[in-house]
Amino acid sequence: MALGTLVSQGSALWSFLKPHTIYCNVQRKDNSVYFRSVPVGADSFDVRGTSLLDVTIIYDPNTVKNPQAYTKWPLNKGVKVVISSSRSSRDVNDSKVSAAQAIRSKSCMGGGVRTDLQTGRRWVNQTPKNCIVLHWSTRWHHFDGKSSVSGWTYKQVLGGEKLSYKVERNHQDEISFYVEGLQFPDADFDGLVYIKLSLENSKDNVSAVLFSEKLAFRIAPWIMTPNTLKPLEVYVCSLPDNQDFLKQIKALVNIAYCNLHICKEVTNRGDRWIQDEMEFGYTEAPHKRFPVVFDSPRNRGLKDFPFKQILGPDFGYVTKEPDNQHEINTLDSFGNLEVSPPVSVKGKEYPLGRILIGSGLTESNVRMNKIVQAFLAAQKVQEPVELYSYWLTVGHIDEFMSFVPAPDRKGFRLLLASPRECIELFKEKQKQGCGKATMFGGTWEEGSFSIGAVRLAVTECVDMNRKILKKELGLTEDDIIDVPMLYHKEHPKGGADSYFPNMVNMLVLGKYLGIPKPFGPLVNGRCCLEEKVQNLLEPLGLKCIFIDDFESYHLLLGEVHCGTNTLRKPFTKKWWECQNPAERTRS
Repeated sequence: MALGTLVSQGSALWSFLKPHTIYCNVQRKDNSVYFRSVPVGADSFDVRGTSLLDVTIIYDPNTVKNPQAYTKWPLNKGVKVVISSSRSSRDVNDSKVSAAQAIRSKSCMGGGVRTDLQTGRRWVNQTPKNCIVLHWSTRWHHFDGKSSVSGWTYKQVLGGEKLSYKVERNHQDEISFYVEGLQFPDADFDGLVYIKLSLENSKDNVSAVLFSEKLAFRIAPWIMTPNTLKPLEVYVCSLPDNQDFLKQIKALVNIAYCNLHICKEVTNRGDRWIQDEMEFGYTEAPHKRFPVVFDSPRNRGLKDFPFKQILGPDFGYVTKEPDNQHEINTLDSFGNLEVSPPVSVKGKEYPLGRILIGSGLTESNVRMNKIVQAFLAAQKVQEPVELYSYWLTVGHIDEFMSFVPAPDRKGFRLLLASPRECIELFKEKQKQGCGKATMFGGTWEEGSFSIGAVRLAVTECVDMNRKILKKELGLTEDDIIDVPMLYHKEHPKGGADSYFPNMVNMLVLGKYLGIPKPFGPLVNGRCCLEEKVQNLLEPLGLKCIFIDDFESYHLLLGEVHCGTNTLRKPFTKKWWECQNPAERTRS
């Protein structure tokens, strides 16, 4: 990120990378510089700013007359200039102010030689021992960039243990510096980094500060991408027992025009749950953006994959792990980490959506690890929401919810797994005389389950999450689609499992949906569960593609979404344009 112009010979010049105000006193006292470096003999000045800046003159009307057109302000009457910016800079040099003296010379911030614009005369600054010093806080590196025959080279001048730097002017009109963030915002770091620019007068090895200004930068956050954004690349693991599943995923990825990355067994070490291992996001500055993978602390067979296989020159990496590995639990896997599409909640806009995580809301001591939660909250632009997921054996929110794109309303629909909807569907089929139809036709459990024996389970847990999502995402019932689903509580751990392949646990690739094939009761030769979901989703322009994951994923307590991961195109909206005005002012 370019710091932009700090100083310019012959004029006071700043670039505003945040909304802030500069107070400049141009008074001289006893033929010496009071607050500014003004050449001897200068007696007046004028000041101008770009359209994005407010330039105000403060003066005593009893001693100073407001100059008319083409006249100048006096230098020796206690005149002050107030420069303020209403917004952050979008480009280097888009917000400038220049102060120029009339007749004999121009006011300046440092030593140098310049031709006077009015008379063509040349002057030499009479305070050659003045130098510009940058003072730096931690968590950033600061570079001086220089052009050469072989291209640009960058020298680190601040960062680490070096917290100040004397700027070498070398008669340059503009000096550009470049900064590099070393850490995302976190629990102990609000993301703000400060640079103090001071003009100092050195005499007898003693420096006196003549003028100083403080700039604030905000570290670019890590941003998650929802299902509604365009898919770019799909990741999946290859194992001896999932080759049929892999063929189906390849076919889906081909028609969705995505790239497919297959993690070989030598790399995944028998771990198929690639959704749980990592979450893709990105970070962005005005001049550049690139993807960043967030590596979960679960640390199973895929633990080295994000760092060794994904991290690269244009692909970032971040991880958060507690010191005590015994603190890690199933809620720390990233099948338990999702993000909504953009929403508006009671007049508050979330143009990058809101992060969603699962917890044990009714079991107050069961949460996603606090170090991971703190990191997510510190990014600020996607304020997290806690849902109740601990009622499930695995405990991940992707077992009961998902988002799909839609052409109307808010641009998406929330899909919620619904035992109630499933029971109603089965009752309807019973009335049609199909109560003896069996589940799991064509699988090893064929004929093992009858519609008439289905029990309603865990509906109250789904309803609790429904209320939270409606409140925290500003949703109405029209924004929600109930997808038939049943859970049972027969697992030794006591949590609820998906009784048949869970259709909300899907892979969303634009309008193409890779949905776990539910193997529901056949009515007139068709799976009534597949038919129901098609009737719900295809009117939205979506294409339902059912994928058989029964033996390779479902029986292991996961589904299609759990076994895949997707890199998506970033938002077009810039994060620095998404904060409310008060937050932008603070940054």
